Parts: sequence; structure tokens; C-alpha cells
Amino acid sequence: MTALLLLPLLLPFALPALARRAMDRLAPVAALWAVTGCAVVLAGCSLAALGAFVLTGLFKLPVFAALGELVHPLHTASDLVVLPAAATSVGALAVCGWTLVRSVLRQTRAFRAARSEAGRGPRAGDLCVVESSRPDAYALPGRPHRIVVTTAMLRSLDGAEREALFAHERAHNAGGHHYFLAAAEVAAHCHPALRQVRDTVRLAAERAADESAARSVGDRRLTARAIARAALAAQAVHSERPGFAAAATTGPVPRRVQALLSAPRPRGRTGRRAAALLLACAAVSCVASVTGMADFHHQVEVAQGERP
Repeated sequence: MTALLLLPLLLPFALPALARRAMDRLAPVAALWAVTGCAVVLAGCSLAALGAFVLTGLFKLPVFAALGELVHPLHTASDLVVLPAAATSVGALAVCGWTLVRSVLRQTRAFRAARSEAGRGPRAGDLCVVESSRPDAYALPGRPHRIVVTTAMLRSLDGAEREALFAHERAHNAGGHHYFLAAAEVAAHCHPALRQVRDTVRLAAERAADESAARSVGDRRLTARAIARAALAAQAVHSERPGFAAAATTGPVPRRVQALLSAPRPRGRTGRRAAALLLACAAVSCVASVTGMADFHHQVEVAQGERP
């Protein structure tokens, strides 16, 4: 069981490289779904593995063995392995829970502040204009979805560039990109290796919105120019928006601009290979965690005398 449950803890270290490969070889929307889904699966499997290690260690203690009605010793690896692994798992789960709660509280405060700020400014449809000397624009989820833009950002762009920027932010709300960003944020708190994947998910969301905006305005060069100018205007500004509120000014902007100025590449076989690698990584982690948990459950039943 121990060897199997190590796999879900080790496989997330391979995901950052696989995610970057998928980002290069898949269409942005496909990469967004594939990378986020794989990150969530690996995060869940790693938590399941840590939980199994904790339970195994607890059942080695007489008090919990009595509570679990164990009539025989639990057949596991040596206590010199099981108990330190359980203690380490408890610490890891505590850190994950603490950092996740802090992140949720921080993001909730930022979201409420952003919604309150957007509610005070004039609105035109889904567009909210906020009086501010800080150039900023972002897609704010909620009911209803909003596009928040400051007066300083409006002054930084001409009319056509503003339309391209608005089309980009509307693409974020239409595509539900805040769900992907929130899922990546949660996964990042479940395993340290998944923190790097969070940036790849954000890049995939921005690239998907870039392509959607380019189709909407019918001009890839205009979209690239609008994103570049908006990013230049906002580069020295610290935004207080929540992390799941996507914005055209985030991520590696030069890379995004270059992708818009280049002709879209055919994906073909290399894209399918990248997707297959992500699927295989998630599948192996799932199989290992489910098999390990099933074996643990079987050992508990044996210790309880329910099975020979």
C-alpha cells in the first residue's frame, strides 16, 4: 500500500513540465480544460494519499485501534516507516488547510471590495467605469458578470483598442475562466508542485480570451496592440482585484502578443500526444490512490476479523 500511495504524491512534480508542453501544443481552450482538470485530479489524489497515511498511523496507536475495533494488529510496513509518514502527512494536511483558508478569506475580501467599487461607478450594460488614477481593467464574476475598467485605463487606449480590451474581458466571463483560476488556486494549496501549474492555467485563460477577442473584433494585430498598451499602462500598478478575476494585463504579455501576431499553428498529432500525457498522468494517479485506499480498507477489515 505504501508504495502505491507514494505515486499520487510524486506525480504532481511531473505536471508543470507536462502543462507547459500542453500549452505549446494544444489550442488555448483545450489546454485550459486539460491542465486544470489534471491539476484538480492530482490534487485530490495527493490529499487522499496523505489521508491514508494519517489513518494508517492512527490505527497503530492503541486508542484508535480500540475505536476501530481492531482485534488483530494492522498489517503494514514497519512502524519506523508508518509513524513518521503519518506525522509528516498530518503536518502537510495542516499546512494545506491553513494556507487554503487564508487564501479563501483574502480572495473573499478582495471580491467583496471589487464588487462594492464596481457598484459605485457608472454602468453601461455589463461595463462599470471606476474613477481612478490607476490604469486597470478586469472581468469580475458574479450575478451579473461585470467588466470593470478605470478611467485611467480608458485614457490610455484609443476607441478601437478599448473595444478589443472589452471583448477580451467579456470572453473571460463568457468562458467562465474564473472557475478555472479558482480551481487552480485550490490545487496549488494541496501540493507544492502544483503552484507552478497555476501560472500555466492563467496563461491558458488569457490566451483563450485573446483568441476570442481577436475573432470578435476581426483584427489580431489590433487585439495584440490593445493588450500590449494596456499592460504597459498597468505595469507599475498594484491591483487589489481578486486572483480569480482575470485581466488582459496579466501573464507573460510579450508571449501572448507574439502568439496573436503569428498565424495560428495547426495542432494535429502533437496536440493529441500532449493531451494523452496529461490524461495518463491523471489516470495513473487515480488508479494508484484508489488501489492504495482499497488495499488499506481490506487490511482494516482483516484486522477487525471480518476477513481471513
